[in-house]
Amino acid sequence: MTTKPFTEVDAKAAQQLLDAPTPPLLIDVREQNEWDAGYLKGAMHAPKGTISFTIANIAPEKSAPILLYCAGGVRSAAVAETLAGLGYTNLTSMAGGITGWSAAGLPVVETTTLTPEQKSRYSRHLLLPGVGAEGQAKLLKARVLMVGAGGLGAPAALYLAAAGVGHMRIIDFDNVEASNLQRQVIHTTDRVGMPKVDSAAVQIRALNPDVQVEAINGMLTTENVASLLDGVDLVIDGTDTFEARYALNDAAVKFGIPVVHAGVFRFEGQLTVLAPGRGPCYRCLHPTPPPAEMAPACGVAGVLGVLPGAIGVLQATEALKVLLGIGEPLIGRLLLWDALEGSFTELTVKRDPHCVACGDGKREGSAA
Repeated sequence: MTTKPFTEVDAKAAQQLLDAPTPPLLIDVREQNEWDAGYLKGAMHAPKGTISFTIANIAPEKSAPILLYCAGGVRSAAVAETLAGLGYTNLTSMAGGITGWSAAGLPVVETTTLTPEQKSRYSRHLLLPGVGAEGQAKLLKARVLMVGAGGLGAPAALYLAAAGVGHMRIIDFDNVEASNLQRQVIHTTDRVGMPKVDSAAVQIRALNPDVQVEAINGMLTTENVASLLDGVDLVIDGTDTFEARYALNDAAVKFGIPVVHAGVFRFEGQLTVLAPGRGPCYRCLHPTPPPAEMAPACGVAGVLGVLPGAIGVLQATEALKVLLGIGEPLIGRLLLWDALEGSFTELTVKRDPHCVACGDGKREGSAA
């Protein structure tokens, strides 16, 4: 009797595998109309007819554990045979499929239906483990506050919009100037003189009509920061003054909202994720502002045009990780980039228990 090149398990055993500390990659091999009726949480969709062509992108490591399912277990077993022939060595097929899973009283995710246009636009996301249709739906529902539509905010906003972040609230008090165009790629020559938030809104809407843009022409202050944070899931910090950074930090700590912070100077950039309750806040890193001569603005010190672009894209990357709940965000880690050397350095940063914003006593008071 020939031994099968894969293992078969029932729904209960499959659930135990998925609940393990290191779960297998879960792949649904049914057709699109079946997927649209519901799927298992965390599953990737790769129909039986095309998985031979897409599996290398979905699971590049052929020894990685993979759990396959279909409606009743026949197609997933056939796919397991096919993948074994392609060199995959750690395959499991769920006998009974999603029908058996449902019969066992286990949960099925009701699909958030994407339009045909959205399925095409976000097709590369739909292929990714940890994203898929479920993750894309999260992004479309996400609300992000962009503080600044300048050097950092420009690339971050464009990539978050392209990714399908559904609502972006942008605040900036400045107008587009010709000197901005060397690095602030969201603006164009014909929009010089326009408020930056309006210029950014034009570009974002042109890039992705799924995104709702709330443009606020003004400055973030201690008086308005609470209203700016109302209802948002995450903040992109593109501020360039310590006053604004402290105001944003203190309010974000109070309301428990993560902030993706970054800064640039000449040929150097830095990036971290400030997540209240999980790591340090901005005041832990900078209890007091440095002397003005130690932190000159780019209008005085200069900045390599591509530098805020690169750091802003990394901000967008960290934002997507936080919103999707994937990967390891830069919480408690400060990433430094020296563009001239082409080198990255990572520093560990810790919460200060005596911090005036997030210290132990302050946190206890806030929780009350």
